Amino acid sequence: MKVIALKGDVREKLGKSATKQVRKEGKVPCVIYGKNENTHFSVYQADFKHLVYTPNTYLVQVSIGNNKKLAKVQELQFHPVSEDIIHADFYEVNENSPLSIPVPVKIVGNSPGVIAGGKLQLKIKKLNVFGLISDFPEYIEVNISELEIGKSVKVKDISLDNLTLLDSENNSIVSCIVTRAARSAAGNDVSDSEEAETEEETSE
Repeated sequence: MKVIALKGDVREKLGKSATKQVRKEGKVPCVIYGKNENTHFSVYQADFKHLVYTPNTYLVQVSIGNNKKLAKVQELQFHPVSEDIIHADFYEVNENSPLSIPVPVKIVGNSPGVIAGGKLQLKIKKLNVFGLISDFPEYIEVNISELEIGKSVKVKDISLDNLTLLDSENNSIVSCIVTRAARSAAGNDVSDSEEAETEEETSE
């Protein structure tokens, strides 16, 4: 799994007034939760762009002064109007301790159902995975090479080495649904065949 670097400044003062000042400076108040201590710091709002506004999932290498900590994004709070990030929680990652992280889904292969006129419907964009960081992939491949119209690839159809999927095994990840055009074409075909049979009966 890829890692994005963030540079943070230690927050010496906490509380509402100090937090308000941090935001006025264009920064986001942050905290990283660790086993031994919690560290309060701030990061410029613009530095979150490649971490948050992306379909990918990344770990974060947070540099605070002379200390570096590997972490995952635990929770983000957004302003209800501007949608700016107003607070960020990080969870320090221990390479020897398992944890859960949402991993993006990547569709691979050509669906026979789509070739026949169906339409793909991606229902789960990220799967919740549990395991050691060293075993986490950048994305999870979902093969649709045998996906027919009306069928789905479910969580139980996916297998990952040394990792556990936390989503319900019966949840559909991607489905191939019938389009209106395909349904209409099928209806026309039925009507045409019925008309042909009627004409044959009349001629007899």
